[in-house]
Amino acid sequence: MSVAEDAEWLRWVTKQFGSIAGEDKEIDLEEFKTALQVKESFFAERFFALFDSDGSGTISLEELLKALSLLVHGNETDKLRFLFQVYDVDGSGSIDPDELRVVLRWCLRESAIALPEERLGDLTLALFEAADKDHSGSITFEELREELESFPEVMENLTISAASWLKPPPPAERSCRPRYLTRAYWHNHRSKLAFLGGYTGLNLLLFSLAALQHAGLGGWVAVARGCGQCLNFNCALLAVLMLRRCLTWLRATPIAKVVPLDQHVVFHQLVGYVVLALAALHTGAHVANFSRLARQDGRHALAEYLLSARPGVGGLGGTASQTGLALQGLLAAMLAFSSPCVRRSGHFEVFYWTHLSYVSVWTLLILHGPHFWKWFAVPGCLFVLEKVLGLAGRRAGGLRIVEVNLLPSKVTHLVIQRPQFFHYKPGDYVYLNVPAIATYEWHPFTISSAPEQQETLWLHIRALGQWTNKLYEYFQQPEPPSPEPKPLSRSLREKRCRRWAQEGLCSRGGSEGAAVATGEDGAVQLTSYKATGAATPGEEDPSAGGVSAGPGETRRLCSIKCYIDGPYGTPTRRIFTSEHAVLIGAGIGITPFASILQSIMYRYRQRKQSCPSCHYSWCEDLRDEEMTLRKVDFIWINRDQKHFEWFVSLLTKLEMEQAEQEPGGRFLEMHMYMTSALSKNDMKAIGLQMALDLLAAKEQKDSITGLRTRTQPGRPDWAKVFGKVAEEKKGKVQVFFCGSPVLAKVIRAHCEHFGFRFFKENF
Repeated sequence: MSVAEDAEWLRWVTKQFGSIAGEDKEIDLEEFKTALQVKESFFAERFFALFDSDGSGTISLEELLKALSLLVHGNETDKLRFLFQVYDVDGSGSIDPDELRVVLRWCLRESAIALPEERLGDLTLALFEAADKDHSGSITFEELREELESFPEVMENLTISAASWLKPPPPAERSCRPRYLTRAYWHNHRSKLAFLGGYTGLNLLLFSLAALQHAGLGGWVAVARGCGQCLNFNCALLAVLMLRRCLTWLRATPIAKVVPLDQHVVFHQLVGYVVLALAALHTGAHVANFSRLARQDGRHALAEYLLSARPGVGGLGGTASQTGLALQGLLAAMLAFSSPCVRRSGHFEVFYWTHLSYVSVWTLLILHGPHFWKWFAVPGCLFVLEKVLGLAGRRAGGLRIVEVNLLPSKVTHLVIQRPQFFHYKPGDYVYLNVPAIATYEWHPFTISSAPEQQETLWLHIRALGQWTNKLYEYFQQPEPPSPEPKPLSRSLREKRCRRWAQEGLCSRGGSEGAAVATGEDGAVQLTSYKATGAATPGEEDPSAGGVSAGPGETRRLCSIKCYIDGPYGTPTRRIFTSEHAVLIGAGIGITPFASILQSIMYRYRQRKQSCPSCHYSWCEDLRDEEMTLRKVDFIWINRDQKHFEWFVSLLTKLEMEQAEQEPGGRFLEMHMYMTSALSKNDMKAIGLQMALDLLAAKEQKDSITGLRTRTQPGRPDWAKVFGKVAEEKKGKVQVFFCGSPVLAKVIRAHCEHFGFRFFKENF
């Protein structure tokens, strides 16, 4: 620190101390715990004991400044000495295996990592054997320092963590130029900005032409006619923006490179607001004009102009005023009940039924405006055609949910029989309706299975809202209603039972077992199954596309009726035409990438070659007319350990497919991040992270997920992640993200900095 920075730091520490200590000018243990914001009391007590140099049971300002000055200004030996004292619980001057085990156990609890006791023993042994150089049965300070020197990154982070405990918050960095004026922003948003510019310009042109044409009838009439012409265009555009089948088809054409098809829902909402504003201005202008006419006439009140049909006013039979007021009310209701606070608060039916009034809106518009039908003819026909095709596809015979797996963190994995002529691309989504849950509710979910999986579709649904929670709870019931299974569901059940019988599951079962019975119709029925390790967790069923239950999962074969509408395309369709794709999934946001990664795995199998003499296997070049990928980086960010269980079996298989290093580097690289785990720049996590690294190097397996890929603690350093991607120079980089909007903004900003294209899933 410079002299000025040191003085600022001292002022900050003194201020923090005063706010914590209170009137007695001393910090006790409870106040210290609150100040450190630690999850567990063990580390707070250890730090408190080391700060309390006189053993009085409280920390004075002088003691605090002395200890922090040593950590901030002290040399490397001073900082290592402090770390050693944290681990030397009994103060004997050395660390024995029991002390190390105790500290690592608290490290695991602080990081929200659950491991069995034998695994904790493995971690303790790995770290102890590495540090105990002389095999004396204890670790001295010199041995710890020697071991830490082989982890230069840890040494660097030790300095950072010590300096950041009571470090003043850094001043907010302000860019010289606003983000919206940077070249990268305009480059990444050029199609969206061009669309907005064209949309705005066309509205201004339509308004000007109509207003000039009727300028002789008065100012208010000119404004009303201008708004009316814009309403003709925008009300037709509202229909165009929700032609999902047409938009999905357009994704495969060159138009997708010019028009921002990925933002169609956002633009639909924007146009909805514009329509309401134009309608209000249009109505207000007419009311002002009628008020002027009523004052001039003197015989008719304003209410008569608005509520009575009058020839020459406009509309069918002179009903322009009445249809206009009805339209204004319907539009306001649609906008009010389509807000997120209504849709996501358990009142989806209100949104659904009010939004169905678009049929009434378009009917009234045809009656209200003499020229609207010209604008609406083509979009209206396409909209009706899409609805007819959708209804025909939905009701031609309902599908069946043939299997359900209740996964950790309230995730429902549905296995649905695949329609015969249902073709989709990796990353596509469908609208799902389950009449047993809600008759009229349709919700979009990404298909998590690969298109190459012929007989079934997979959906992974996280219980976050009312409908998804009801779905999860429905399948938690001991014996939900199960109608007569159709032939396909019977065949899938029989295939699974044959495979389980071969694996011994039907005979052995688990601690709770599998209740297997054969009904009168010969269909095998499984009430539930809780796995206990008899089968590989999440193992795929090659014959039917199912998965065996893994630890913590509840499995149920069933025959529940459902309907699907789709498939519909998403931005992830661009992945296979990318050169270097970076896939980022946060939590359940992995679902579109699960389908893509499985598709890559299938393509690997098709191209796998092996030498008959030495049995050496390799993969041919994956690039073809539909796939130009040179490199894929997959980044999965989860809050805690159990969330990785959703797709860990799929990722394990992908690692096995790429067991050998390809020439020129690995085609698929996976990066796992666990945000609840303490990062390596936290002093409380240094020992644990060293132990996890040592054990992973020894066993070639990560202790948290079981993958070969080491799970990184904390959040990704996006500057480093994207910097490494840029250095690889595998072609143009495109980043695909599915997760929270807050994280999307952060990643988008970094993509703009590095010049990467950014795509986000939008439903």
